[in-house]
Amino acid sequence: MKAHVLYGVNDLRYEEVNQSSPKQGEVLLKVENVGICGSDIPRIYETGAHHHPLIPGHEFAGTICEVGKDAETMYTRLHELQGESTIIGRRVGVFPLIPCGECVPCRNRQYEMCRNYNYLGSRCDGGFAEYVCVPVKNLIELPENVSFEDAAMLEPMAVGAHAMRRMFAEELSGGLSENNKMIGHFGKEEENKKDGILSEKSIAVIGLGTIGLLLTMHLIGSGARKLYVIGNKEFQREKALGLGIKPENYCDCKKDNPVDWLLEKTAGRGADAIFECVGKNVTYAQAVESAAPAGRVLLLGNPASDMHLDKNIYWKILRNQLQILGTWNSSFTGEKNDDWHYVVDKLAKGEIHPSNLISHRFSLSELEKGLHIMRDKTDDYVKVMIKP
Repeated sequence: MKAHVLYGVNDLRYEEVNQSSPKQGEVLLKVENVGICGSDIPRIYETGAHHHPLIPGHEFAGTICEVGKDAETMYTRLHELQGESTIIGRRVGVFPLIPCGECVPCRNRQYEMCRNYNYLGSRCDGGFAEYVCVPVKNLIELPENVSFEDAAMLEPMAVGAHAMRRMFAEELSGGLSENNKMIGHFGKEEENKKDGILSEKSIAVIGLGTIGLLLTMHLIGSGARKLYVIGNKEFQREKALGLGIKPENYCDCKKDNPVDWLLEKTAGRGADAIFECVGKNVTYAQAVESAAPAGRVLLLGNPASDMHLDKNIYWKILRNQLQILGTWNSSFTGEKNDDWHYVVDKLAKGEIHPSNLISHRFSLSELEKGLHIMRDKTDDYVKVMIKP
């Protein structure tokens, strides 16, 4: 099969490799679509992966074309299939984190915080290839009306959903267990309440990269009405307005001071909930300064460098009794109300349309064109999608 193999920093080769056979509990997928994640750029060009050679790519979906020992039985049981003679041809999305199943977070079913995880595309071979082997437990069934392009964006969509649900867990959790409050599991009754709750809150999103825009999509779809977003590029403004953001609720941080702008929009009070989706000292400080008394700041952006907290910003956290939350990855437990099933349900109902954010499409052989666009920022982009 053809694959892009990373042999070291800045040493990615498109070549013929031996196609793996699925082991016990695994299936072989034909990769139908794979997206390029922002984290792929430093992995390929700056830091390298955990080991080499490695096939990168962790945002992908595909079709089951071969099964390993016990895989068919496991899949049928996990997905409660009745009367199916084979799972060959099933359309699936892929949760890329492979948990150890033994650490404390895993025992609490908080797999996204596993202490000893494996990871498709960064610690083991991923989706920048024609085929890839995946554990059955990492698969999610795709409804027929969900496209492979949308499914290849399940991972960043679930990250955005996880952040949103974690931010508002207190309002939405009802009588759930402490474990489920933490990982963002909500029952139907609590989900049905969300429109009224989110419509009452002033919410800000700082940073409109792929995750920030997908998070904005989730917030709008979940009833947020007083939603303010902050970006720094004209195409981000266009995408935000395309999602339903009012022009007056978009701030270009190159033209306006985001803190002054947001305080003005909220009558001097600040926002009840702020999502920091950049990962820089300046935007972290802006989030704290823009938060309302007793407000919440959720840190979502991967840090671009060391993070430092100025004394006056620390004072604001104390004096305003702010909650500073962290979020990581997304919940995938196989239950109907984890983050991945939440997103698939929204897709199936036509309530969100992530493929509208795809800015570039390339074949597998053209992958490096997409990587270079993201590395060198030669074009405006949101999501670069690859079709093997």
